[in-house]
Amino acid sequence: MIRVLIIEDEKPATAKLRSLLGALDIRTVIVGEVGSVRDSLAWLMANSHPDVIIADIGLSDGVSLDIFRQITVQCPVIFTTAYDEYILQAFECNGIDYLLKPINQEKLETALRKYMALRQHFTADLTSLMQQLTSAPTQEYKRRLLVRKGIEYISIRTEDIAYIFTENKLSFLVSTLGQKYLVDKPLSELETDLDPKLFFRANRSYILHYEAVTKFKPFGKGKIQVELLHKPPEEVIISQENATAFKEWMGK
Repeated sequence: MIRVLIIEDEKPATAKLRSLLGALDIRTVIVGEVGSVRDSLAWLMANSHPDVIIADIGLSDGVSLDIFRQITVQCPVIFTTAYDEYILQAFECNGIDYLLKPINQEKLETALRKYMALRQHFTADLTSLMQQLTSAPTQEYKRRLLVRKGIEYISIRTEDIAYIFTENKLSFLVSTLGQKYLVDKPLSELETDLDPKLFFRANRSYILHYEAVTKFKPFGKGKIQVELLHKPPEEVIISQENATAFKEWMGK
């Protein structure tokens, strides 16, 4: 019997997963269904962890990857999504498989059998498996980024970055001197390239260097408004779900 927690914010997708799990030859029991980062954190802190989590990446209040960055989850995760831009980050967050929607029975069964094979190879309580998942070699983060200024390419040191933002599906870097450059990478990839001790993913559109944050203040219910060195094109707002993590990052 495999105990499954479903993290999915769309009711039709949840119902489909429930139906697919019920049709498998593998015996499963759904121990919970939640639809947001906040509810997932609350559920995982209040309940014993399941054998495996099936989590959609895009949720109503953020991305499910934020769940596994905020608390330690002692079980593997099968991520589901309509896009493939988060695949590298998924495997850094206990991911053992990454299923692109629409999910069919064969894909789901293959993913669960992978979990069963890993469980059998290691131990029934998954202690050794989780050690394997969380003991990857320390990542070496970029010390320079390649950017464009017109037709020329320039190498910018990471300590000279104030912030990076996305606009019209393009990524731009603003230096500590206020110069703006084009970056040939999406924010999701840049986020994995940069040291999280120095850089913070504020929201879907901004990555901030801690020295570029001049001050911040409450904004609405639980949110934070950030003021930066060199004014950005729009207000930078930290969501209520990420506010605590942002404050902890700024206080390190």
